[in-house]
Amino acid sequence: MAKRSRLWLIGILIAAFMLASCQQRSQEAGDQGTETPGTESTKAGKGSRRARASKESAEQATVEKLTVPAGTPLSIRLTDGIDTGKTPEGASFEGALAEALTVGGIEVAPTGSKVAGKVTHVVSSGRLNRPAELSLILTSLTPEGGKQLEISTNTWSVKGESHKKRNLEMIGGGGGVGAIIGAIAGGKKGAAIGGAVGAGAGTGVAAYTGKKEIVLAPESRLNFELAAPVTVTVTKK
Repeated sequence: MAKRSRLWLIGILIAAFMLASCQQRSQEAGDQGTETPGTESTKAGKGSRRARASKESAEQATVEKLTVPAGTPLSIRLTDGIDTGKTPEGASFEGALAEALTVGGIEVAPTGSKVAGKVTHVVSSGRLNRPAELSLILTSLTPEGGKQLEISTNTWSVKGESHKKRNLEMIGGGGGVGAIIGAIAGGKKGAAIGGAVGAGAGTGVAAYTGKKEIVLAPESRLNFELAAPVTVTVTKK
């Protein structure tokens, strides 16, 4: 009887131990399958910060600032024409790079990038002996897809051909023709009158045909140089 009681007690203890073990395993499994809202929020925040850091790092790796040194040539093509007979001093003009701007083999502004400039000096051609004059500078560069940059360049200038000698020849020719006509009409006196008239006519022709304006047509190619360095932000693809 006593032996049977002990066996019964041992059986109860074993059953209780097994039940406790099952409950513990079930609780552990439940803990692994569920997370508190605070934990999920914390993990989401960390993930977002890591994503931002990764994006910033990628942007830093693809953006670089390069300095274009003074003396670098800039070849441009005019968008609109310039005429010393019509364009006033101080007028602005636009154009585009005729060749890509590079620094150390890296392209900082492709062909076609916009440029803007200013007419710093203009003289319209006078009659008889005053040649036309024109001076230009560039004031800004806008790399394709980038921001406008203020730039400083040397002055591009040109002076028209002097036509004083040609006018004198025309005046002399006019006077000679007048003298011949006057001589035919009335001898020496007529020659003197005809010469004066002819000289006046010659001067008139010179005054009428003597103006030689400087005209730069659209797409005219002009060459400048940077007078001061400029820093350009380049995005590497």
